[in-house]
Amino acid sequence: MKQNRSLFSRFLKVHFLFIFFPLLVLIFFTAFVPDSNEKEMNMLNLFYFTVLLFGFIIVAFVVISWLFFMRLRKRLTGLQEVMSFSANNNSFPEPISVQTDRMDEIDQLGSSFNWMIQQLEGSRKREYEEELLRHRLIANLSHDLRTPLTILRGLITRLNKESMSFEGQDSLAEMNHTITRVGDLMDDLLSYTLLSSGKHPFHPTSTDIVRLVRASVAEWYPAFEEKEIQLDVDLPTENTFYWEADPKWMTRVLDNLFQNILRHAAEGKYTNIVVDLEKELIIVADRGPGMDNSSYEGGAGIGLSASNYMLKKMKLKADFTSNENGTRVAIGRA
Repeated sequence: MKQNRSLFSRFLKVHFLFIFFPLLVLIFFTAFVPDSNEKEMNMLNLFYFTVLLFGFIIVAFVVISWLFFMRLRKRLTGLQEVMSFSANNNSFPEPISVQTDRMDEIDQLGSSFNWMIQQLEGSRKREYEEELLRHRLIANLSHDLRTPLTILRGLITRLNKESMSFEGQDSLAEMNHTITRVGDLMDDLLSYTLLSSGKHPFHPTSTDIVRLVRASVAEWYPAFEEKEIQLDVDLPTENTFYWEADPKWMTRVLDNLFQNILRHAAEGKYTNIVVDLEKELIIVADRGPGMDNSSYEGGAGIGLSASNYMLKKMKLKADFTSNENGTRVAIGRA
């Protein structure tokens, strides 16, 4: 950017004139003092004139400096207020006014600030459009892939009616299990996409946690029983505590944890569900192979990401402890 005028150059020029111009006048005046009997009186007058002149120079220097820095401070303060307003309100600031005919250092700073705002707004707009495109693409893929999965499941059902070896039946059962798993992963991906795009409504309210966990366990109990998983539940019968949370979102978080146990930790044949009133925690533990198992990592990542997103939105968190002896999840306040 071409610099037209310099604020500090003008400041130095004005101060140079106020300091050296009166001195030149004084030198010129003393050079032409007449040599007469009144020389002593003229010298006395010259002394007073010099004192007054230097006093004027000092006062003018202070006044001009004060006016300059007050004006400079006012312009910088205006720029700082615009920046602090955007920081406090989590929004982009409005462009500031710039005098293009002057374009000193402060105006150049304001012009660069306005250019930065334009670049950030353009970047945010592109990011928003890319996010919409990605969400639309994931939603369309999740919808379109259901058709071939449904066709494959129908073909497997038809093949099951045909006579075949035990190895063939096992292969068909594994194919059916894989199709179910892919469908569940697509559901998790679509759910996470809708959550991150704000399509799932969030309605926090004071929620009875013990009652919510009890209802969720009762709903999942038949599934655990079908897998022959021992369910060890320790829920308070009288006391409870409350979180400011969305009941539907909390239920989905628990559903994801229970579903992961059925998918990846059923071989442990044990699940422990505890509500700790003193620490205000929901604890879910199993005796599966742990999260380091490739099957668990490959199938639970998207669902856990969605759960973590919902917990963070509700100002909660999930602490995971996992090893070869099982996985423990403790949900509490963030």
